[in-house]
Amino acid sequence: MSPTSETAHGGRRLVIVESPAKAKTIKGYLGPGYVVEASVGHIRDLPSGAAEVPEKYTGEVRRLGVDVEHDFQPIYVVNADKRAQVKKLKDLLAESDELFLATDEDREGEAIAWHLQEVLKPKVPVHRMVFHEITKDAIREAVANPRELNQRMVDAQETRRILDRLYGYEVSPVLWKKVMPKLSAGRVQSVATRLVVERERERIAFRSAEYWDLTGTFSTGRTGDASDPSTLVARLAAVDGKRVAQGRDFGADGRLKSEAVLHLDEANARALAAALAETRFSVRSVESKPYRRSPYAPFRTTTLQQEASRKLGFGAKATMQVAQKLYENGFITYMRTDSTVLSDTAVAAARAQVTQLYGADYLPEKPRVYAGKVKNAQEAHEAIRPSGDRFRTPAETGLTGDQFKLYELIWKRTVASQMKDATGNSVTVKIGGTSADGRDAEFSASGKTITFHGFMKAYVEGADDPNAELDDRERRLPQVTEGDALSAEEITADGHATKPPARYTEATLVKELEEREIGRPSTYASIIGTILDRGYVFKKGTALVPSFLSFAVVNLLEKHFGRLVDYDFTARMEDDLDRIARGEAQSVPWLKRFYFGEGEAAGGAADAGNGDGDHLGGLKELVTDLGAIDAREISSFPVGDGIVLRVGRYGAYVERGEREQEGYQKADVPDDLAPDELTVEYAEELLAKPSGDFELGTDPVSGHQIVAKAGRYGPYVTEILPESTPKTGKNAVKPRTASLFKTMSLDTVTLEEALQLMSLPRVVGADAEGVEITAQNGRYGPYLKKGTDSRSLTSEDQLFSITLEEALAIYAQPKQRGRAAAKPPLKELGTDPVSEKPVVVKDGRFGPYVTDGETNATLRTGDSVETITPERGYELLAEKRAKGPAKKTAKKAPAKKTAAKKTTAAKKTAAKKTTTAAKTTATAKKAAAAEPE
Repeated sequence: MSPTSETAHGGRRLVIVESPAKAKTIKGYLGPGYVVEASVGHIRDLPSGAAEVPEKYTGEVRRLGVDVEHDFQPIYVVNADKRAQVKKLKDLLAESDELFLATDEDREGEAIAWHLQEVLKPKVPVHRMVFHEITKDAIREAVANPRELNQRMVDAQETRRILDRLYGYEVSPVLWKKVMPKLSAGRVQSVATRLVVERERERIAFRSAEYWDLTGTFSTGRTGDASDPSTLVARLAAVDGKRVAQGRDFGADGRLKSEAVLHLDEANARALAAALAETRFSVRSVESKPYRRSPYAPFRTTTLQQEASRKLGFGAKATMQVAQKLYENGFITYMRTDSTVLSDTAVAAARAQVTQLYGADYLPEKPRVYAGKVKNAQEAHEAIRPSGDRFRTPAETGLTGDQFKLYELIWKRTVASQMKDATGNSVTVKIGGTSADGRDAEFSASGKTITFHGFMKAYVEGADDPNAELDDRERRLPQVTEGDALSAEEITADGHATKPPARYTEATLVKELEEREIGRPSTYASIIGTILDRGYVFKKGTALVPSFLSFAVVNLLEKHFGRLVDYDFTARMEDDLDRIARGEAQSVPWLKRFYFGEGEAAGGAADAGNGDGDHLGGLKELVTDLGAIDAREISSFPVGDGIVLRVGRYGAYVERGEREQEGYQKADVPDDLAPDELTVEYAEELLAKPSGDFELGTDPVSGHQIVAKAGRYGPYVTEILPESTPKTGKNAVKPRTASLFKTMSLDTVTLEEALQLMSLPRVVGADAEGVEITAQNGRYGPYLKKGTDSRSLTSEDQLFSITLEEALAIYAQPKQRGRAAAKPPLKELGTDPVSEKPVVVKDGRFGPYVTDGETNATLRTGDSVETITPERGYELLAEKRAKGPAKKTAKKAPAKKTAAKKTTAAKKTAAKKTTTAAKTTATAKKAAAAEPE
């Protein structure tokens, strides 16, 4: 008896999906007898730290969360923030007669279903319910036809998770110790970062070449119209039979790749243009060819991300967030897919709309079938398409904002995929003449006419190159024949310069990763999000720019972990993981080779049939000898003229000379500087600026030297303590330090002002109850402090001028919550397409941020108030919403207060002992938590 027929006879069925939004939609389709609840993503995972590992595990297991000595057995723990949800699911299951695990039908979803079964331990029948779209028919079909859990998919996902844990937990600590704390390495993340860094290296090494050519405007001498213009524009192609050099003929070093072409400089180009001014030209040849363009395949995950980036300005993460909402609300099919296949139902729906909207002339006789182009394509999903057996037009959906835009894109692409080819003609015309000085010049012009637009009536794909010509662009040439005379209306000399390779955008990086068969399409959005969040990459417009930090990280990985960031090796790992998923290879032997080496080519090369038996060592061996890694060397990059860029723990800087020696120079490098912009000239400018170390004089009271410095968080003054001053221990003395006021600068601050600044906080007086009031300068500006009550001051000068009476008057006023007056926005960006609320840029405690009144997103490195576009603002808000609210850490129970009594000397001694013991315990706990380092 099917589950559906059983429902008719009573009983309660628990259906577990991944998201609350999906649960709400599905509940409406299933009706009474079904309880639909969300797991809210993963409920169980590897521990995030040693503190989460059960006490029975010790040593490496505590550090890694994986028992590498016993067949890589993973240690799973229920996420702390999911315990309440797990309890809720158990309670619901206890009242149910059947359990339907309705998570997404991909490896991740299959693994979530398996974890749910393992944690909930159901005593009732369990069914795996799968669907590709959330419509009434699809959901009811899924309930009526459940399947068993696919253990091979679960094993494959588990292998990936263990592999990524081993990679991250073994390699990341190397980065912490040799580059900077809190960095991360990842199997695909590190390779993606390397791609971005390598493109920047190409730009740095690039040398531009200048070249010239001619453009001629030629007239037929007759009256023209739109279908038959009277003039055509042609570019100089050859002189005396030798092809004129174009940009493609130059290498990255600025030199010609071949001497077989003619390199025109400005003088020669202008002289030739003048010599051709009175030349009589004629048509030498006309070549016409039929033009045909077939429609693009329906969207899969990566092509949707690329096209949404080109046409809508969406980042990969924002695209997936909007697509997720469309899927959960029943508008599109599942959005994580490698497939371009459409079901028979979808083909019928698309063809029906072609006829309805464009007419039968645009419908091919047979349905179009698109073969998969992705190697090892995952799961049996369809392409991304509108849901249902009848597609809703965008106007019928009631959608707005980003959801409307993305749905319209998907709908157009799907319908267009079932339309006829576009047809027309492409024409090439060669025009020749002899210059006054006897040189033969040949010009060439290309044209294209579209006689039947076919699928282009519905949809035309965008291009990564903003200067590229789209498929539907026509270029009509005059109707000429060989031998026709033409007159030159104008011939001009044009100068050009070769350009460095373009930086990756999110769309082109996704395309590159897929073409290299690195990673999985479903993970590209999160990978790009990770390298942005980690500070390895930042955005300038849509371009992905590597930070100097990423140069140091990639340098270390290339020199000491070369195979781990090798593109082919990473792609082979992906193949091996797919083979495990298909049951063609075993997980444990593969992980052993990757981690321990065992005399085979690590990473499963032997399994793949291409191992040569050489001992390459495993991951464990690679991370053992850290002594061979010179931290200073891997973080140093020559700029030129004795200047070196170094990546330090607090950022990048340039220096020249040796520390502690005369003539030594050092300057911080701006965080948002693109590496290819750090020229010798710019480095010289940075070094020429005040270094920030200004000797102001000697404090007449302490005798200490007072200096002004440029710090990472702004200019400040401090005192230089004698070498004999204890810097650690209970007698440690810290130097007095104070930030400069906003009205002060390093090169004008005086000794008197510095001493005044370092005298803060200043005691203003006491109130009637004897509570002291002080004036202090803090992170967020000047303020008064009385016990735990703080009040902002309007200017920094008040810190030294405010009287007790004025301070008491301020405290006599009710305390204002928030800011005294709302500051006007720095910039207005328009209406957010998701929240439909006005988006503005404001100045906050941590710098400028965009907000729609509900969601705030800080501007990233590379963004600025002046250059930020509305689309970039919407993207930042979309990414912030995708992350969800910040997780709150559990508050510790307050310590019990003892009765307030005067402490005797003996009690003070005991208190000190207790404090020392507490510190020792805290240090031990911190060390245990930091075991991965």
